Amino acid sequence: MRRPFVLGLTGSIGMGKSAVAEMMREAGVPVFDADAQVHRLQGPGGALLPAIEAAFPGTTGPAGVDRGKLGALVFGDKAALTRLERIVHPAVAAARESFLIEHGGQPLVVFDIPLLFEKGHAAGLDAVAVVSAPAAVQRARVLARPGMTPEKFAQILALQVPDAEKRARADHVIDTGVTIAQTRAMVNDLVSLLREKNPRG
Repeated sequence: MRRPFVLGLTGSIGMGKSAVAEMMREAGVPVFDADAQVHRLQGPGGALLPAIEAAFPGTTGPAGVDRGKLGALVFGDKAALTRLERIVHPAVAAARESFLIEHGGQPLVVFDIPLLFEKGHAAGLDAVAVVSAPAAVQRARVLARPGMTPEKFAQILALQVPDAEKRARADHVIDTGVTIAQTRAMVNDLVSLLREKNPRG
């Protein structure tokens, strides 16, 4: 069976990556959502709960990981964050590989990875698409989120590879600073292009 073409999808906070991922699904492309997988692994009965509890006592319970408690421990603490990532990343990588096997008959699959460049996840991908929008649009979207402040936004941006660098490193850029219809047209054109690169058979 021919291996699917693997497209990595990423973008900084507020750029509209989740909306683009949904458009990919609507176009019939299997999408692996790394964030959703982490939530499953850390949710009620999640496979990672014992390891996380051992590393960060008091941060898990019947409802899974207490994201507030865990976040308070790792935010701004590089050593603690690294300890958590050593638990989470291998499990997500294994789930991603299973997803690829499950959808082996498809010409194209998408790996939705928020920190693709930041965490060095580009290896093994056939191409990377970056979702982007003008900085003013990004800022307005993020600051409209409940509980978000300019200070929090600045902290998050400081941890992310700058948008300009992501665009420069991307094989494809999807603009969400235009109308939804225009973005959808870009997504559909990209899906058609990549399917043609790896037809079934």
